[in-house]
Amino acid sequence: MKRLVLIDGSSYLYRAYHAFKAQGRDLTGPDGSPTGALFGVVNMLRSTLNERPDYVAFVVDAPGKTFRDDLFPQYKANRPPMPDDLRAQVLPMCAIVEALGLPILRIDGVEADDVIGTLALQAADEGIDVTISTGDKDFAQLVRPGVALVNTMSGSRMDSDEAVFAKFGVQPNQIIDLLSLMGDSVDNIPGVDKCGPKTAAKWLGEYGTLENVIAHAGDIKGKIGDNLRAAVDRLPLNRQLTTIKTDVALDRSPEQLALRERDAEALRTLYARYGFKQALRELESGANATANEIAADRAGLRATAAGHARASASAETPDAALSAKGEYEAVTTQPQLDALIAALQSADEFAFDSETDSLDPMRANLVGLSFATETGRAVYIPLGHDYPGAPAQLDRAAVLDALRPVLTDPARRKLGQHGKYDLHVLRRHGIDLLGYADDTMLESFVYNATASRHDMDSLAKRYLGYDTIKYADVAGKGAKAIAFSQVAIDDATRYAAEDADVTLRLHRVLGARLAAEPELERVYREIEMPLVPVLERIEANGVMIDGDELRRQSQDLGKRMLDAQIKATELAGRTFNLDSPKQLQALLFDELKLPVLVKTPTGQPSTNEEALEAIADQHELPRVILEYRGLAKLRSTYTDKLSEMVNPDTGRVHTSYHQAGAATGRLASSDPNLQNIPIRTDDGRRIRRAFVAPEGRRLVACDYSQIELRIMAHLSEDVGLVRAFESGADVHRATAAEVFGKKSLDEVSGNERRAAKAINFGLMYGMSAFGLARQLGIGRGEAQDYIALYFSRYPGVRDFMERTRQDARDRGYVETVFGRRLYLENIKATNQGLRAGAERAAINAPMQGTAADIIKRAMIDIDAWLASHASSAKMILQVHDELVFEVEADFVDTLVGEASRRMAGAASLRVPLVVDSGVGINWDEAH
Repeated sequence: MKRLVLIDGSSYLYRAYHAFKAQGRDLTGPDGSPTGALFGVVNMLRSTLNERPDYVAFVVDAPGKTFRDDLFPQYKANRPPMPDDLRAQVLPMCAIVEALGLPILRIDGVEADDVIGTLALQAADEGIDVTISTGDKDFAQLVRPGVALVNTMSGSRMDSDEAVFAKFGVQPNQIIDLLSLMGDSVDNIPGVDKCGPKTAAKWLGEYGTLENVIAHAGDIKGKIGDNLRAAVDRLPLNRQLTTIKTDVALDRSPEQLALRERDAEALRTLYARYGFKQALRELESGANATANEIAADRAGLRATAAGHARASASAETPDAALSAKGEYEAVTTQPQLDALIAALQSADEFAFDSETDSLDPMRANLVGLSFATETGRAVYIPLGHDYPGAPAQLDRAAVLDALRPVLTDPARRKLGQHGKYDLHVLRRHGIDLLGYADDTMLESFVYNATASRHDMDSLAKRYLGYDTIKYADVAGKGAKAIAFSQVAIDDATRYAAEDADVTLRLHRVLGARLAAEPELERVYREIEMPLVPVLERIEANGVMIDGDELRRQSQDLGKRMLDAQIKATELAGRTFNLDSPKQLQALLFDELKLPVLVKTPTGQPSTNEEALEAIADQHELPRVILEYRGLAKLRSTYTDKLSEMVNPDTGRVHTSYHQAGAATGRLASSDPNLQNIPIRTDDGRRIRRAFVAPEGRRLVACDYSQIELRIMAHLSEDVGLVRAFESGADVHRATAAEVFGKKSLDEVSGNERRAAKAINFGLMYGMSAFGLARQLGIGRGEAQDYIALYFSRYPGVRDFMERTRQDARDRGYVETVFGRRLYLENIKATNQGLRAGAERAAINAPMQGTAADIIKRAMIDIDAWLASHASSAKMILQVHDELVFEVEADFVDTLVGEASRRMAGAASLRVPLVVDSGVGINWDEAH
């Protein structure tokens, strides 16, 4: 069967333009002219032509008025004039379309929609298969056998009555009536006030046609009925305005729309002028681009934009509809719930969100749930609003039972924003959600960890140009804040349903961007998304705390803090407040005349840890103050606080892990922050004694040995460093032997090994000779000699570091072994300090990020294995390069063997990964 593609050119030009604007990004050609909208249209055309249609037309609006303006003078009256930077792209677009060989149609007195409608029906009547390439919902009225709608930007297809009904809730022959009732703010067609798509579809489902809805207007109760009756007189005109004409007089038939031979020379000139490099490469090669190349070009990732190491925008970006306000509805009746469940069951994917009465997912009670199966529309199910006069709501247990089949169906794709919280909430309410497929927070984080904050409000602003309703807008803030259960259901619906809707919109944009970057998408699909349920289980498992041990430690710390205060008073010769920076500043620098080596941003003498460390060798008082602060921090952060964090329902402490925290991919934790428990001091290690195993069980700690150094050996391929690890020798001792010219490892002294260790780790973090000198207590010149000796013995490390700096300058980012990226905004900064910091990050990030990827891969693998041993062992903590398990005593050997093997096998490096393990009744013993 022959195929005709009708391209809604005007729609795509505007959508591409507004999509780029929504992100605050502008593509420009080599001469500085705007090219964003043009870029989007060109890539859509290339994709269409690669499908080799028999006939094709590029249809645009003709200038001047149409018959609709005569019917309704205010038609489209609120549309602003075409922006200058968009107008500048119209002629280039037409030139490229002509050069590609596509017929361009523009007919005076009608819109592009009418031309497309006429051609579509003519072609279908002649047995030609028709595809209308558009994102305009009005065209759904044309869907019938042989006529399909395809949105090239989103990839969606609508080709049957069922597909139209699934999206709009009505049949194709009811779309005109639906649009008449809803109105269209973009075209300035006033509909029935407060009548959204759901209400319009409900009326048409009951009465069949617009005429019957008008005839029964008196039967519809409430304010919405009043609104309908007020609009009755203008609804017939609305129907005329929203009906696509299918009888336009045209001078060409569908068979006369064959694709002409393209003008290669003209295309070559145009593509070069506007900087479309991939299109130019495709033209020069004479071959069609691969699907991946097209996807990459759509995402703007191969375009060149002035001043950027990567392309500044994506053509696979949201259309204007993704920044428009949505239509939201509260589900408070059984028929509404039944309709929602039917929609969820028929949807390929849907976004969801939960509303609760607490930020702590382990204690939160469910107040409501929101769902979105398509962008611009969402519903909220209130389940626990209990303010005086609150409307009746569906029973929470009954709703959850009704939703359980779809929520626990692994084949039904769910997506959320920071969905780990929602997984906790649902699990606590009896639903173990399966099929959690996408998370917009993680899509953003993997796509570019440093481009934006990854909360929904920030992402909506950045990628959609959309200002979300803030929590404080509906619940207040500060002393006047109310619980979400007290928020009026109408307000709660606007806020909560928007969350689900915006999440789905963000996924449309961010998912497309990741799809165009195969390596980044692998990081997202193979590491970050599978880790979400793993972390949820670890958090839910929690860890037991020995309260008596913590109380003993708090008492001891308090006594030693008092001793430090007494000692400080003696050294100062007077009493003062050790916790007051102002009093410390006066005492140290005004009275004791100690040098000011570190200043605050305002130029005042600093009394922070760095400042006190810098002068600790000149007076004993700064050292005593540092000791006091260390003890106070341990007491306030851990020994006094951990017992208060025990969940009364579980008797355990449940930390929260954050995937989108550190740009390198390292996990962070909070409440409590386990990553910050000191391990280099006896007091810090002692806190681990309070993390205990229940009776009959043990804690097992498995820790990667020197993983970042091993990654350095892998990345640098330095022969000496690789050999040191392959031999299984003490790498710091081996380094010392190399640097200090020892014939055997036995000749290396303790100080020499200490110096080698400081160099090994220091270089990874960009330590200078000055920093090494301070750490080792030696002169700067001697430290510089040590570094020079190190590089002379390990030249591969030096080459790797220089190569990495240069790659970072060239590309603007560095990568881990698995393809995770860290963008370095300041790598070309003129400020030397900012540039040096970016260069240090460039060297460290591939190692720290690879280490993070490796332990995440290990966690995913081990969690899958533990699924069949849930009663014998569970993963309870992840800290830096260490995993901690709670294990039945008779299962310890099995767990140690399997966990160590799987951790060591989480990556294939040039040197072996080594895992150390320990067992004990508390974490300190096991570590």
